[in-house]
Amino acid sequence: MLTLSPQLHDFAAAWAREDGIGFDVLVDSGNGVARSYGLVFRMPDALQDVYREHLRIDLARFNGDWTWELPIPATYVVGQDGVVEWAGVDVDYTQRPEPEGLLEVLDGMG
Repeated sequence: MLTLSPQLHDFAAAWAREDGIGFDVLVDSGNGVARSYGLVFRMPDALQDVYREHLRIDLARFNGDWTWELPIPATYVVGQDGVVEWAGVDVDYTQRPEPEGLLEVLDGMG
């Protein structure tokens, strides 16, 4: 199991520690992998202002670029043969696959 993040290594590592993530966090500099899957969007100007002025989130500093691009959250279950067995993508970052459903997919691959 692993996750990809556009954040620079130091920020991604701190996030993993803070959230207790017990698997590898790889850095996707410039969203190259996400872009190859068609999963990158540019944050609208109005939302950039909210991030900068109200939330005090410096996305450029976290990600190491000024693009204001983020990946759309996606989950893939890939077999040892490299075949994608299941995929889930949702532009609403609060909607993620339920662990029980993913465990069912993994059990079915056995």
